[in-house]
Amino acid sequence: MDDVIIIGGSFAGLAAALQLGRARRKVSVLDTGLPRNRFAGHSHGLLGHDHKPPLDILAEARQQLARYPTIKLVSGRAESVSGAIDNFSVLTSDGEGLKARRVILSYGIADQMPDVPGFAESWGTSIVPCPYCDGFEVAGQHWGLVWSGRQSHNQARLFHDWTDRLTLFADGHDIPPDIRADLASRNIPVVEGRVTGIAHHGGHGATVKLDTGPDVAVDILFAHPRNKPSASLHESLGLATVDTPSGIALKVDERRETSMPGIYAAGDLANPGMPSVTTASWQGAMAGIFAQQSMLV
Repeated sequence: MDDVIIIGGSFAGLAAALQLGRARRKVSVLDTGLPRNRFAGHSHGLLGHDHKPPLDILAEARQQLARYPTIKLVSGRAESVSGAIDNFSVLTSDGEGLKARRVILSYGIADQMPDVPGFAESWGTSIVPCPYCDGFEVAGQHWGLVWSGRQSHNQARLFHDWTDRLTLFADGHDIPPDIRADLASRNIPVVEGRVTGIAHHGGHGATVKLDTGPDVAVDILFAHPRNKPSASLHESLGLATVDTPSGIALKVDERRETSMPGIYAAGDLANPGMPSVTTASWQGAMAGIFAQQSMLV
């Protein structure tokens, strides 16, 4: 029996495995090899790895974990999780049954691309969600932001630290008058009409096509489509969730433990509003540490 099974082997899952391996706990990490940020050319803001391709960082991390004899990396998907604290069972896509005292869920989320031609193809290059991840490289340039709700107002204010050239695309939504007035006071134009297509020009540049009015070219476009967990294990377990502006997240306490004792969660799965490799890494590390401490006798 493992001490911990980690489901999801991207930044959060591998960070958890590192802490547990260094504590000489027996760990299995199940991973499908499809991290959320695989579409991005570079990862930013992670100390010591700034501007490296995210897949290269993960590959290096796996090589480093190989020096810990109690960590086993398994390529595969978890099909089900059952049992209770100190006696969990995980069935893999290969039909293998694994057992562990604790489980860490770090299988992340999947972005739900809108049915707009060119949007999915531009995701991670011309269209991005996080200014902390990509803002510095296009600072001072013309940014676009697709309205997705009142949270877009805060994002427009936040973007001022990077650029004073921002265009907001209403995308057919009714923006409240008070917000429109505030945007106008900040010299942020609002373009009406629905977004009907995105033309990617290489690099970050894109042209936003509209159903009314002319196309608008921007140097980078920020958008926040809804997302959902990339697996449904939490549903079958009946874990408590919270509804955020961007999607469903697992509810965890200050120790990263979910509503079921012995099951922990980290990364975008438990914090979709802050998509960052730095956030995922520290949350994963803490989940590993708290899982280890919970097994002390």
